[in-house]
Amino acid sequence: MHSNVILFFIALIPIIWLIVSLGALKMPGHKACPIALVITLILAIAVWKFSILDSLTGALEGVVMGLWPIVYIIVAAVFTYNLTTASGSMNTIQKMMTGVSSDKRILTLILAWGFGGFLEAIAGFGTAVAIPSGIMAGMGFNPITAAVLCLISNTTPTAFGAIGLPVTTLAQVSGLDVMHLSYVVTLQLFVLILIIPFVLVAIVGGGLKGIKGVFGITLASGLAFAIPQIFVAKFIGAELPAIVGSLCCLGVTIFMAKKFYPVTNRPDLSISVHDSTDALEENGASGGSADAQGGGKELAQGGAKELAQADGKVTPKQAVIAWMPFIFVFVLIILCSSLVPPIHNVLVSIQTSIQIYTGNGASPYTFQWLACPGTLIIIATFLGGLCQGLKPKEILIILGKTAKQMSKTAITVCSIVALAKVMGYSGMISIIATVLVALTGSFYPLIAPIIGALGTFVTGSDTSSNVLFGQLQVEAARAIDANSFWIAAANMAGATAGKMISPQSIAVATAATGLTGQEGTILTKAMKFCVAYVVIIGLVVYFGGPLLGF
Repeated sequence: MHSNVILFFIALIPIIWLIVSLGALKMPGHKACPIALVITLILAIAVWKFSILDSLTGALEGVVMGLWPIVYIIVAAVFTYNLTTASGSMNTIQKMMTGVSSDKRILTLILAWGFGGFLEAIAGFGTAVAIPSGIMAGMGFNPITAAVLCLISNTTPTAFGAIGLPVTTLAQVSGLDVMHLSYVVTLQLFVLILIIPFVLVAIVGGGLKGIKGVFGITLASGLAFAIPQIFVAKFIGAELPAIVGSLCCLGVTIFMAKKFYPVTNRPDLSISVHDSTDALEENGASGGSADAQGGGKELAQGGAKELAQADGKVTPKQAVIAWMPFIFVFVLIILCSSLVPPIHNVLVSIQTSIQIYTGNGASPYTFQWLACPGTLIIIATFLGGLCQGLKPKEILIILGKTAKQMSKTAITVCSIVALAKVMGYSGMISIIATVLVALTGSFYPLIAPIIGALGTFVTGSDTSSNVLFGQLQVEAARAIDANSFWIAAANMAGATAGKMISPQSIAVATAATGLTGQEGTILTKAMKFCVAYVVIIGLVVYFGGPLLGF
């Protein structure tokens, strides 16, 4: 045990470096994360006696996974935002949003919480951070605030993101029934789903005073997400809880905003379409990234001015055209998902598998070319751009500039995924979790979510965290005579917390808002919310299990 404790602290070195370098030293992610990868490789080879070949091929597999599908999907998501801005339709969307409400607090509930939850549900992989944060920055929100708001929002919905992938994966690796596990996860997340909208409103409103005047709609926004999600998980399964919950949330929030909250009596919290136009022009039509649009920047500014000067409300036709890329994204991803097996099975069969990692338990890495959300989002956006009046050449220019814009983000993401692979393959992550289980005993339920959060912080993925620790959580539950479903669900709940501060997620947020290089600032701001989140979910797991009969 003594040797394991020493290894435990050594294994934490890469994680400590990431926290210190990003949070304290304010190093940009594209510099801090490659250094963390080098540290991990040295420790794996020197301390864990992991062979050089296995270490390097494990890292290479991480780099490949970082590029496909993760960076590919990030490029696709930001491409959707950039194209919609370049066509002038983003201003129409912003005009529609300010038509619902001019109150930034309510707009945050709609965009970061409801719309972000919907994007996470249908696509995942960073879309819920990239697209809403870009829209909000374009509307005049402070870019750093927009990034933090979307990171906090992109927590609880990730449990059932990408059509339920994290929970279904957890059920597979733990050998538990997926429907009952889904239901248990929704119970654990219920309290946080109610709390997060209030946190978002408080951040935008400058503290608890910001909740005054919007308490009812904030509570309704949380309940409308949480309650349908519980029923869908219990009676249907893991694929639809976040989709139904987010759509109900959007419907209820927009209805209440138009019916009961037409204006705000706080000018400092109001926004107008002219604010949006100014923000688009000042930020180069991409939340601060001057070259994000390439040839589309002039289109964005011209379209924004034209629409800003137009009188009257947005017509139904204008609204449909403006939302067309997102409509196509929704339709294509749903049609090509596991919810429609005939199409899904054909697309999944179009794949290429190659052997990259050379160590024990190695399996081929598979590229799913057409079933990948990135491919579907790019196709959907291309179709949406044509509907919005852009020429194919203009669309391709925007796509090319978007890919170029993501270069530093790609370095950050590939480094962190490679680090996660090496830590996992070498046994570093396993030793961290094993020591935590041994040290805590009957108090283990309190820290079970921390293990899940650690997995997501390192890997950037709830699904990966469940792969790493799902079986360990079940074994720990049996060791302390606890309910396996309850403790396994705690890994999922904790994993949603780690999403908030994962360098990978932060890289997506900075890329979308033009803040590349300011990852440390965003990590510092998000960290305190993550700590509170983990404490709350730990208390829910520890005390909630006995109360609910688990």
